[in-house]
Amino acid sequence: MELLRSQLAKVRIPEPSNRIYKQECCISFDTQNRKEGSMLISARFLLLDHPKPDNEDRPHKKPTLLAIGMEGGFNAKEQEYDTTYSIVILPDFLELPYPNVQLPEKVRLAVDGVLAAVGAERKEQVAAWTAEKKRVSAFACNLQQLENGVQVPPSGWKCAKCDKVDNLWLNLTDGMILCGRRSWDGTGGNNHAVEHYQETKYPLAVKLGTITGDLEAADVYSYIEDDTVEDPWLAQHLAHFGIDFSALKKTEMTTAERELDQNVNFDWNRIQESGKDLEPVNGPGYTGLVNLGNSCYLASVMQVVFSTENFQRRYFANISLKEAFDRAPADPTVDLNTQLTKLAHGLLSGKYSASVGRRVDEADSALPEVEQNGIPPAMLKSLIGMGHPEFSSSRQQDALEYFQHVLDQVERCHTSNAPQDPSRCFKYYVEERIACSSSGKVKYNKRADNVLSLNIPLQAAVNKDEVSNYLRKKAEREASGEKVLDKEIVRPRVPLSACLESFAAAEQVPDFYSSAINGRTVALKSSKLASFPEYLVLHMRKFVMEAGWVPKKLDVFVDVPDILDINFLRSQGLQPNEELLPESTDDGPQVGPVADELIVSQLMDMGFPRVRCEKAAINTSNTGLDPAMQWLLSHMDDPDIDAPIAVASKKGAGPASVAVNQEHVETLVSFGFQADQARRALRETGGDVERAAEWIFTHPDEMSAMDVDADNSNVPSTGPQELFPDGRGEYKLLGFVSHMGSSTQCGHYVAHIYKEGRWVIYNDAKVAASGDPPKDMGYLYFYQRLS
Repeated sequence: MELLRSQLAKVRIPEPSNRIYKQECCISFDTQNRKEGSMLISARFLLLDHPKPDNEDRPHKKPTLLAIGMEGGFNAKEQEYDTTYSIVILPDFLELPYPNVQLPEKVRLAVDGVLAAVGAERKEQVAAWTAEKKRVSAFACNLQQLENGVQVPPSGWKCAKCDKVDNLWLNLTDGMILCGRRSWDGTGGNNHAVEHYQETKYPLAVKLGTITGDLEAADVYSYIEDDTVEDPWLAQHLAHFGIDFSALKKTEMTTAERELDQNVNFDWNRIQESGKDLEPVNGPGYTGLVNLGNSCYLASVMQVVFSTENFQRRYFANISLKEAFDRAPADPTVDLNTQLTKLAHGLLSGKYSASVGRRVDEADSALPEVEQNGIPPAMLKSLIGMGHPEFSSSRQQDALEYFQHVLDQVERCHTSNAPQDPSRCFKYYVEERIACSSSGKVKYNKRADNVLSLNIPLQAAVNKDEVSNYLRKKAEREASGEKVLDKEIVRPRVPLSACLESFAAAEQVPDFYSSAINGRTVALKSSKLASFPEYLVLHMRKFVMEAGWVPKKLDVFVDVPDILDINFLRSQGLQPNEELLPESTDDGPQVGPVADELIVSQLMDMGFPRVRCEKAAINTSNTGLDPAMQWLLSHMDDPDIDAPIAVASKKGAGPASVAVNQEHVETLVSFGFQADQARRALRETGGDVERAAEWIFTHPDEMSAMDVDADNSNVPSTGPQELFPDGRGEYKLLGFVSHMGSSTQCGHYVAHIYKEGRWVIYNDAKVAASGDPPKDMGYLYFYQRLS
């Protein structure tokens, strides 16, 4: 360290180049701590003087091609960065530039090791992105390698057919070094490696710059298998060309790392309220969330959830961070309460939403304010997604499914203290009334829910005439070879009231077994709400199946009011003039539902097995081909999808009559399941605890549809067994989550929340006052009950 101090006076720090930004990475040695390897790493971005425009920044000529980054196309030049490294000696904060030949070799080796290290978070991100382990290539074991005398140097590589010196691939058969594929924006390589394979059919190539002592991390690609693969004999294959893998260092990103970076760095902000001068917002409750790679569904949902008073009280107002960590187990990374408290303090305290920089020239109002960085919810994402096949990945997800998954996780953490459970503020009871058309007798069922899912009746559009005229003109223009301009498109506009009325409307249930007539008939089913939650979440079913069973997103506007009255949806329960359907007798016909043979045959004509078709019809109450098809497509991966349907000939002969071990019930309850769920699952799986737990997870629809009173579902109780918050049915719009894209598995999610008298847009890390909130384009709407 004294040597470093003495060299400081002799070494001059180079002046920064004239770029827009400079990045500094400092490696600090603490001279007060004598332990070897004690160092700190920090990084900072400095906004340098606003660069003067020069000729290079302006296009030299008008673009002539519809292309980006190519000759004759549009300029794809992005902001440039200078990266510098410095060694800082503590506690005096003496700074030395790096690299520096005057430094001791031991220090240089330590610094090089730190700079080359791949962090645990980065490894976890790449592992989540790739999801599955690379398979061993079928061509690796007996790979042909030519005896052509090619020896590859340890560095200084260049494409054999062009001047590219990066994104280079070594063909493991003939030793040719060629550049990789060209990216969509003109960057990357010139396709020479692919063209070489097409000429020679040599199957395997390894990306130079990804080869290190850890050969499993090397990027090996199989052109025939069209995938990144593993080559267990890579060391021998490299040695054939004189390459000592142990002496090589990582200088290039693997394919998975590059895909991850391209995804994370995508500028989603351009698709929401683009072209508007939005004022950035900072302070408590205005902290953004960093996009971790397709994590916008998480950011949008959590921003709205933590705008509710219940979640704010539970995880912010009533508990400090210190108290949360004091209560946490030995490993707080696996404790959901701790992680949610940490997120709440990050979002609501305002400590992490301050701007990361200032204007370079405060007098120059033309220079934009530097926006906040936001906080990365990596630990929470990992914890909530743990063990889940989708939420543990880096793929895009459905915001609705994630919202309900989060509430389930929160509820399980409060099984022993329900009053503190903030997820209860979204819960309510749906009462289903089924009336036998032959006898006039009725049956009532109750089920708990947290989202009111609504169909969008296009026939209720208020602009049907305009839509019809537009569709006619569109057909005429397409017939004549003309295209319709975007500004001419007319979309159906449906009021939210029509969606709510469609939910409450009665629908026919054909082939309903009525215990009153001891036979099958038609029934009328209708649903209303037995309680009104503190926060009402509306889900707009914009994704439907069109002709040919092709999934389609409805291009429709839904007019939602700021103040919503749903008192007309309040259920009244059993009326004095109504009579309940009797329970089935022991000598009655088959117990349990029977699949509609017409629906089953239609599904089988599409190529599905009979047992799957029967389950689809039964689980949708034989309501039609459309819902049965949707159920079937969403349950294709159920482990018991092909298991035979258990049907009894008499009452009591089905799964409900199977004896249940109370100890097994208590075991499942300790896992966080409800007792009635545990009993049902144990009956369905023959008393096996592990299979019962799996059955609950794989049958969410059946769990949510279970009667509140499983032993006497035909008799409506005077009140719910578990009391949820209830009150009047007047609500005000708190926020909404909108989706951009053709599918919930792609695109982008953005949240708009009404705070302090104005609408605010939460677009990942970007938080700004909204200029024109697209209320009619929402996917999830969050309403708060008026006090």
